[in-house]
Amino acid sequence: MQRSHDSGEGQAPPDAYTGALLRHIGSLEEEVARLRTALRGKEELETSVARLREANQNLVVAAISAQGLRDDAEAANRRQNEFLAMLAHELRNPLVPISMSSMLLERNANANPQLLNFTRVIRRQVDHMACLLDDLLDAARISSGKITLNLEPLSLSATIEQALETVLPRIGERNQTLDLDLPEQELATRGDRVRLTQVLSNLIGNASKYTGDGGRIALAAALEGEEIVITVSDNGTGIAPEVLPHIFDLFTQGPRSLARSEGGLGIGLNVVRNLVTMHGGTITADSPGVKQGSRFTLRLPACALPDTAPPQPVLQAAGANSCRVLIIEDNPDACETLKAFLDLEGHEVSMAHDGQAGLDALLEGAFDVVVCDIGLPGMDGLEVMTRLRASGAAQPVAIGLSGYGQAEDRARAALAGFDHYLVKPVDPDALLALVRARV
Repeated sequence: MQRSHDSGEGQAPPDAYTGALLRHIGSLEEEVARLRTALRGKEELETSVARLREANQNLVVAAISAQGLRDDAEAANRRQNEFLAMLAHELRNPLVPISMSSMLLERNANANPQLLNFTRVIRRQVDHMACLLDDLLDAARISSGKITLNLEPLSLSATIEQALETVLPRIGERNQTLDLDLPEQELATRGDRVRLTQVLSNLIGNASKYTGDGGRIALAAALEGEEIVITVSDNGTGIAPEVLPHIFDLFTQGPRSLARSEGGLGIGLNVVRNLVTMHGGTITADSPGVKQGSRFTLRLPACALPDTAPPQPVLQAAGANSCRVLIIEDNPDACETLKAFLDLEGHEVSMAHDGQAGLDALLEGAFDVVVCDIGLPGMDGLEVMTRLRASGAAQPVAIGLSGYGQAEDRARAALAGFDHYLVKPVDPDALLALVRARV
């Protein structure tokens, strides 16, 4: 008899099979979840990479833009400095004939006291204009780092004396009193003679400018520890409390009366502070208020003054009073007034109004001195002098005149062969001294 077989024979129990299947499904779901998580991570990573790439591109664009802005700023700064130098040059040119004309009038034997007073007014205003131009240029040079100092041990008393030579005439004209309180011992600081003289003359000149006629100015100096302390005070218009914290900032000025001509460009004290800082010193200002005067306190490092031999007198050769002079100047007014001024001193003067004519005259004639403008049209003064020095012609003493007064301008002139370099407006006495010396 044949048996029937059980359909479930040899198979796993249903519960075991279901559990295994569920575990397998669960593992698959976990794997799917991990894959989904990994996919989301990959998408997030790709998003982050895309953002990073975009940020990097923006950074590159920003860096290029910043470099472009820096280049533009540097170019603008160069153009500004070139413009200021050109402006100073062009403004100095008219000051030469004005200054020389006033000197000629002052030396006129028939000049009456009123005329002499007018000529002194002209000279003062010319000097004032030249100082304003110097301040304007110095502010630009300092901001671009183009000022270098020639540091040496300086006598404080000698530096103050040089500064007073500039400002005493104005103090006297306004019937102001200047009190000096200097120590008996000789004090010295390490500095640039020209720049420290400029600092002191600016401070004393400001005190005079903002002090009324008949007012009082005081300058005192003392040694405090390792520092020289110099104070310049006055009983003038004073400084308002809201202005005082910004008095050394560029273009800062206190309120000035429209009836007074005491204002400036708001540059001088900024230049003073920067120059003092470059010398390792400090300067501060204080004032009780408007119409109560002001005081500026300057502190500089003290140093020892080296022993120096007494200066030897300069001996002039006999017959050195008169000489043959050639003036090369394209400005007719400046050329004529320079000639008239030197004629008055007994010199034999010839003129040329351009570089080529001046060079031809120098190659053909024997001159003792040539006074040559640097900024000539066509062949400039530098080329004139270079060609003259390279020729076999007579070699006169060469005095260069220019509205540019920076160190590199002087260096180029010396390299071309100029013996002396004067910045316009020319000091007549300095010019006469160089012509007389002929060295």
